[in-house]
Amino acid sequence: MTQTSLKLLKEKQKTFTEMPKGDAQKRKNEYFEKLYHLVDTYSKVIIVEADNVGSHQMHKIRISLRGKASILMGKNTMVRKALRNRLSSNPSLEKILPHVKGNVGFVFTNEDLRSIRELLLKERVAAPARAGAIAPLDVFVDAQNTGFGPEKTSFFQALGIATKISKGTIEIINQVHLVVKGTKVGASEAALLNMLKVSPFTFGLSIVNIYDNGAVYGSEMLDITDEHLLQQFTLGIRNVTCISLGLGIPTTLAVPHYVIDAYKNLLAIAVETEFSFPAADKVKEYLKDPSKFATAAPVAAPAPAAAAAAPAAKKEEKKEEKKEESDEEMGFGLFD
Repeated sequence: MTQTSLKLLKEKQKTFTEMPKGDAQKRKNEYFEKLYHLVDTYSKVIIVEADNVGSHQMHKIRISLRGKASILMGKNTMVRKALRNRLSSNPSLEKILPHVKGNVGFVFTNEDLRSIRELLLKERVAAPARAGAIAPLDVFVDAQNTGFGPEKTSFFQALGIATKISKGTIEIINQVHLVVKGTKVGASEAALLNMLKVSPFTFGLSIVNIYDNGAVYGSEMLDITDEHLLQQFTLGIRNVTCISLGLGIPTTLAVPHYVIDAYKNLLAIAVETEFSFPAADKVKEYLKDPSKFATAAPVAAPAPAAAAAAPAAKKEEKKEEKKEESDEEMGFGLFD
């Protein structure tokens, strides 16, 4: 290599090493400014995992959330540094820091969190099982005829799957729990699922935690509906009322029951004695003569068939009367 070519190579390396440093610092500042803007604009943050999410799928997710939420991904170190720089103006952001780990991302929004979750779930795509991947859910293989020839029997035996030969093909006798949630998918299990053309997993942005106006909670809280809250609140009121009545401790919930019981006792005393009050007078009057309070039963409407038969019967009677009159007019009696 000549001196000239070596000099040119060193200049290119120098340019290559110097330019990205400035660009990297600029990109870092822009990222910080964007994160600050999102934190100040939105009060709710959905912390998501983006494992196995491709660029095309991410693009579709961004389109589906357009106008409702903004997605921000980035290196965890940069995210932590940016959040720490913002703690002076928003101390509650410190609660997000422990959750910045793994392939994490943020969905900023002011909309209803359940609706945003529905949009994220719609953009999940089915994917085949991969050997070595952590199973996000349990995978079962139903009893079925696989369509494979008897030469693959040893493959199913290695997996401990009971089979039989039916019409020259292998048939799985019982349902099999092939993959357990949270464990690694084995090579044999992945091969079987691919042979059966089963894609048991779906990949997309998975909700891990929610940051909502300074509070952080798990994604399972989004499953709680207003009906569920009302049911639990009613159950709590019932339990407090029962405890209050059982212990004889008057509370706001138990007072109505005490009042009703006292009213019943007063009615019972008034009925057995000459003591009375306006509400008890009506009860005494009813006990003396219940017929005063009886109401006439409504007359049942005639059935449609009976109603239709009534006019026909009237017509028959009229015909018979006319026939008798005509016979008398002709001078003939009934027994002539």
